[in-house]
Amino acid sequence: MAKAKSPRSNNLPNKQVITMPEAGSIPQIRKAASPISPTPIDLEAQIRTRAYELYQERGCAPGQENEDWLRAEHEVLARNNQQQRA
Repeated sequence: MAKAKSPRSNNLPNKQVITMPEAGSIPQIRKAASPISPTPIDLEAQIRTRAYELYQERGCAPGQENEDWLRAEHEVLARNNQQQRA
């Protein structure tokens, strides 16, 4: 039978405990998104939507998800670059 371990005595010096600040107590600094350049979240949503459209155009056949995503990414980024130049 295993012998029960006794608790160790804590001879370490007292350490300071740092607590997380309450939500809202620290002001958040955010960049204002310009109306011309979409945020990364918007780009991802656009890419996801276009990749799904490509999947549907192929007859919903599985196995080419990566190709659909990369093509959609290329198309969306190219379209956004053209819009920024105009």
